[in-house]
Amino acid sequence: MFYAYTCRMAAGKTRAVRGATLNRDSARFNLPAREADGDWLDAQEDIDGAPPPLRTTVTVEHPRTIITRNTSPDVPFDRSINAYRGCEHGCIYCFARPSHAYHDLSPGLDFETKLFAKPDAAALLKRELAKKGYVCAPIAMGTNTDPYQPIERDWRVTRDLLQVLHECDHPVVVTTKSDRVVRDIDLLAAMAAKGLAAVAVSVTSLDPRIAMTVEPRAPSPMRRLAAVRALSEAGVPTYVNMAPVIPAITDPEVEAVVAAAAAAGARGVSYIPVRLPWEVAPLFRAWLDEHFPDRAGKVMATIRSLRGGRDNDPGFHTRMKGQGPWADLLRTRFRIARARAGFSDERRRLDLRCDLFRPPAGPQGELF
Repeated sequence: MFYAYTCRMAAGKTRAVRGATLNRDSARFNLPAREADGDWLDAQEDIDGAPPPLRTTVTVEHPRTIITRNTSPDVPFDRSINAYRGCEHGCIYCFARPSHAYHDLSPGLDFETKLFAKPDAAALLKRELAKKGYVCAPIAMGTNTDPYQPIERDWRVTRDLLQVLHECDHPVVVTTKSDRVVRDIDLLAAMAAKGLAAVAVSVTSLDPRIAMTVEPRAPSPMRRLAAVRALSEAGVPTYVNMAPVIPAITDPEVEAVVAAAAAAGARGVSYIPVRLPWEVAPLFRAWLDEHFPDRAGKVMATIRSLRGGRDNDPGFHTRMKGQGPWADLLRTRFRIARARAGFSDERRRLDLRCDLFRPPAGPQGELF
């Protein structure tokens, strides 16, 4: 089963705003490469000679489990939930793009337009939390694709998941770049009052033009900062992530983003230099050539200096921080900007309570 949403066309021959400029399949899984003149996205034209609008389709997915485990030593959680596959926000840098290749789909435009929703997620979560021997620890939401991307308005999978966690007093950390998170402020505030919830909002640029190019279908920076303020005023511990920082495109705004986060009431600001794993690198290069041809070479040269001479460094610990002089300078700039904005030590850990957890009631328990 799938549902389709048609996006509106921009003027002239430009399609409605999307992130990737390519839709090539991955070669890692021996999938046949699409030829540009054979791809329906490029072959069809309307009567005006313009490309057709790209539809956003949503396919229902029925996974057997919903909690994903990880043992990565450089991430602060060992379990996460993703309500959706693919993301309509269309962020060109998204490290989750390569995951679409597992489904014979392109990490390019397919990742932004051919989405998967998991309407059974809340029921699966209840079942997994009720298992004998389950040990409570914070669940991260928004680690792969955004839990508050546009289709959440209708599907409400994230809302249903939060309702289960709220009922069980289970801790959660939500990461998003959408102000739609404010819709669930009732649940998040109630959980935060018990020390069970925190939110991280991604703000990569304050310039609307840059934001629209880097993250074409995400809410504007001002709307995200307004969400930070609303959540903070409701008592929800809220942080800002400048993730990623893109050399020569968003890095000039480091100090301004940190100051804006402080003004909005954020408790802290973190950052990650841009990462380009697998198919993301060629997509990012093509995007640079299209939107920033004047500095494409400089951007990639700086990224390679950050990543030990490569487009990407997959090594634990270094992948999140980068290396070399540019990484050192970025670290220093954030340290100074944080201090000026009045933020405390960035290394402070967020501790959520796990001792309040109550397994969900079974069918019989719900009768009483």
